[in-house]
Amino acid sequence: MARREAPEINAGSMADIAFLLLIFFLVTTTMDVDTGLTRKLPPPIEDTNEPPPEVKQRNVFKVLVNANDDLLVEGEVMLVSNLREEAKKFIIGDASDESMPEFKITEVPIFGRIPVSKQIVSLQNDRGTSYEMYIKVQDELVAAYNEVRDEYVKEKFGSTIKEKEKKAALSKKAEEQLEAVKAVYPQRISEAEPKDKGGK
Repeated sequence: MARREAPEINAGSMADIAFLLLIFFLVTTTMDVDTGLTRKLPPPIEDTNEPPPEVKQRNVFKVLVNANDDLLVEGEVMLVSNLREEAKKFIIGDASDESMPEFKITEVPIFGRIPVSKQIVSLQNDRGTSYEMYIKVQDELVAAYNEVRDEYVKEKFGSTIKEKEKKAALSKKAEEQLEAVKAVYPQRISEAEPKDKGGK
């Protein structure tokens, strides 16, 4: 009795199938994309023997976040939801109020010589502060500046910051107006060195 030979498998199309599977998995697989926050880091400190300029306490809005994620604003416990409004009051300021920042007459393009607040927002975190709380506080402070600028743009030009930013890409005049508003309300958020221990 003759032995049957095992049938051969035609492997000619295996490369095509492997290639199609590779394409399928490349198209259907989602890739994780790292996302981050847009933050402008302060410039490096130059090695000079000159002491930093003295800043009056009334010009500094102190924001502290301790290791328990408690928020202290000017020494008082505060909810994050109230931080934006308090920061806005400080940024706008009132020259007649001794507890508010001082003003300096400054030459600002478009607006001429006008009083500009010497305000500085000082943010300090504990090393144990959660990342979520740090971001929340940062976002509220940046939002305070954005809202103050937005209100000023509405008052002076009858539009919003977003509209000005869109027009700034097309118009030199809109770009100058936007820069002038930023000069009237400069964003000054100073981040101090984190502490090792925090608390009320």
